[in-house]
Amino acid sequence: MSDLVEVVTAALDTHEIHYERHASDGPETVLVLELPGERKLKTAVQLSVGRQGVRFESFVCRRPDEDFEDVYRYLLQRNRRLYGIAYTLDNVGDIYLVGRLSTESTTADELDRYLGQILEAVNQDFNQLLELGFHTAIRKEWAWRTSRGESLKNLRAFEHLIEKDDHASESDIAET
Repeated sequence: MSDLVEVVTAALDTHEIHYERHASDGPETVLVLELPGERKLKTAVQLSVGRQGVRFESFVCRRPDEDFEDVYRYLLQRNRRLYGIAYTLDNVGDIYLVGRLSTESTTADELDRYLGQILEAVNQDFNQLLELGFHTAIRKEWAWRTSRGESLKNLRAFEHLIEKDDHASESDIAET
């Protein structure tokens, strides 16, 4: 197993990915790293390196507040196009990406491919998941910040939700 840990840490060092070793309840070595992103600024990934290979786990977002069916449909459809990883839920409904690499398949290139797929998935899907599962909260946050003159910088990606509401309100007024 120490050889596998060396393969993993050497690959992370080569790609200049900072990681920390964390305590583990079992015999595996746990490494935690942070990938820089665009839509989600930081994506934490836990690598559990054991006798059977490497297990990847990355928190994506908390349990949706609404429209669970739409969120889960999106995740299942997205799973069809992912390489080596898949969306899953924990026992409270929070959304994660998980994957496994066998000992024999664990190479620097394959680790890079898996981490790249995690980063690509989170960057592509994060705003869509928020829009599907938290649209009411986004609208409330927008209204609250607007009323107080607060910055809307990190909500700009969802401005179309507000514009859609504004157009719907204008249509309602025109019909009366």
